[in-house]
Amino acid sequence: MDALDVARWQFGVTTVYHFLFVPLTIGLGPLVATFQTLWHRTGNPRYLRLTHFYGKLFLINFAMGVVTGIVQEFQFGMNWSDYSRYVGDVFGAPLAMEALLAFFLESTFLGLWIFGWKKLPRRIHLATIWTAALGSVLSMFFILAANSWMQNPVGYRMNPDTGRPELTDIWAVLTNKVALITFPHTLAAAFMVAGALLVAVSIWHVARRPGQDTAEHRFALRFGAWVTLVATAAIVFTGDIQGKIMTEVQPMKMAAAEALYRTEAPASFSAFTIGTLDGSREVFAIKLPYLLSFLATGNPTASVQGIDDLQTQYAAQYGPGNYAPIVPVTYWSFRVMVGLGIAAGAIALLVLWSQRRGRTPSNRWLVRAGLVLPLLPLGASTAGWLFTEMGRQPWIVFGELLTRNGVSRSVSLTEVLTSFLAFTLIYALLAVIEGRLLFRYARAGLPPDEPEPDESAGDEDVPALAGAY
Repeated sequence: MDALDVARWQFGVTTVYHFLFVPLTIGLGPLVATFQTLWHRTGNPRYLRLTHFYGKLFLINFAMGVVTGIVQEFQFGMNWSDYSRYVGDVFGAPLAMEALLAFFLESTFLGLWIFGWKKLPRRIHLATIWTAALGSVLSMFFILAANSWMQNPVGYRMNPDTGRPELTDIWAVLTNKVALITFPHTLAAAFMVAGALLVAVSIWHVARRPGQDTAEHRFALRFGAWVTLVATAAIVFTGDIQGKIMTEVQPMKMAAAEALYRTEAPASFSAFTIGTLDGSREVFAIKLPYLLSFLATGNPTASVQGIDDLQTQYAAQYGPGNYAPIVPVTYWSFRVMVGLGIAAGAIALLVLWSQRRGRTPSNRWLVRAGLVLPLLPLGASTAGWLFTEMGRQPWIVFGELLTRNGVSRSVSLTEVLTSFLAFTLIYALLAVIEGRLLFRYARAGLPPDEPEPDESAGDEDVPALAGAY
């Protein structure tokens, strides 16, 4: 083990941990804004109570996401300074847009939403939460545009004097075909996580108090299940397009996702494979004919390049070296992502079926499945990022910069290992705090009934969010 290995582990751990909060923030913001919009249009206090209740969970998660996200920025300069110097002229532009435009838009209007309940007119106050939600979505887009440039570099030229890429077309970076399909795919995943949270919290309250008045939680349960189900369908649709674009720009990643070593036409997709420990040879597999060709190209009989052929091609193009990622990691992370996503959609469908004709979900196993439902899309998102980033290896910028050439040369193994252990321990503590806060406020239930604001008296009578903010 050397400093490169530990630096990769540290970036991977902190990134995965941070991304546990990101999809919930992005997905839950618009749902809270939807509840407030329903209250604004109907005057029904049910929606105001739901706004208050899920608004607390949203803000707890948002605060934790901000804290953990700051660490990501420091790592670029601490552990990956050679990478930062190399890509700074290009990578800095979308990151600056994210920080100066999207994040400040999100945080500023979120502050107005928190403290503006008794001070802003109702329409303006409603606009603040929608603007904050828009800011979080924009923030995600700019981050994905930066990451997509690492997957498919566009809009730049190489400076022969410095040997570094320089930005020539920011529009090409923002409209990178990888970014344009990754954005809706990730957004759908965020709504899937948020919808699953609504299902878990609501089904717990509904099952805990059978026969009592749980109209708000019944509505949130149906609403969350529908959001999860629709998001699942959107993920399948966008994921299919994403797979075809991935095959076009990174054929090695698609080959590694199937552990396909020799080019095949047509190519089968293995639902389950047992291979050698090094992943170089297949021992047993359950295969679905023609499926890989369709996933990769849209043509069920098309040819799909294998790892061995691509390795020969890349060695001739980029020089000697091993250009294949760790095959078992890419193979199984892809299947974990797909499997957990399908399972989450199936549970959401069962929840909706259990509520037909006004029924209450009472099956013990269904309630338990609903309680663990948020873990499934979170696990699928984590596996998806592992597949995306590990499948690009050994490149940190595909075709331009190898990962081993991006690490800081002046940072020793001891220094990186110390910071890695410190951050991991701190993040473990933050995980406990986050979990306790979410469980505490989720179990507390909806706030008590509050008087409707007197329209003739203005908005001063609109209640604050139960003092929680």
